[in-house]
Amino acid sequence: MGRMEIATVFHYYTKAGVAAMQMSAGEMVVGDTITIEGPSTSITMEVESIQIEHQSVQKAAAGQSVGIKVPDRVREGDKVYKIEPTP
Repeated sequence: MGRMEIATVFHYYTKAGVAAMQMSAGEMVVGDTITIEGPSTSITMEVESIQIEHQSVQKAAAGQSVGIKVPDRVREGDKVYKIEPTP
């Protein structure tokens, strides 16, 4: 299993449980498995929904700012990696 850095968290909305992130490479698609890592963060999850400007989308690409619901707190600067299944 490989992984590729695809985004960086720039804000966490506590009440909504949503991480705002800037996509830096590749793409993220609903159903992808991602991991969010930082000095005090380690979350692996399946992407259930993606929003851009409060609109639900199926995928996001490099250069876009997106929001995704996360099961636990994340922090500014945390890195987001897409888990690539082994062929």
